[in-house]
Amino acid sequence: MDPPQALKLGELEIDPATRAVRLNDRTVDLTAREFDLLWHFASHPGRVFTRGQLLDYVWGYGHEGYEHTVNSHINRLRAKIEYDPSSPQYVLTVWGVGYRFAEPANNVRVN
Repeated sequence: MDPPQALKLGELEIDPATRAVRLNDRTVDLTAREFDLLWHFASHPGRVFTRGQLLDYVWGYGHEGYEHTVNSHINRLRAKIEYDPSSPQYVLTVWGVGYRFAEPANNVRVN
């Protein structure tokens, strides 16, 4: 099975093979969980995920008591990839439900 291809989402580039992230040609240093969270979102643009689903998919377990962990990681991720974390363009909040990754018009899979 071939490894997933890198994604270019606007000015954001994500390469799962090297776990590298670049924003506007600048390297973005992410923790392993931040990368996993970003890759999961970017691989499913537009799809809404609850905090519980994100715990299952990214952390491998689900428990209501740990939902704050998702919020904390989202906030740190936004601080690293958003130009204005208080008005995000990539990782969006769906009030009362969870989060989704925006669907930029120029999403492209790259080699």
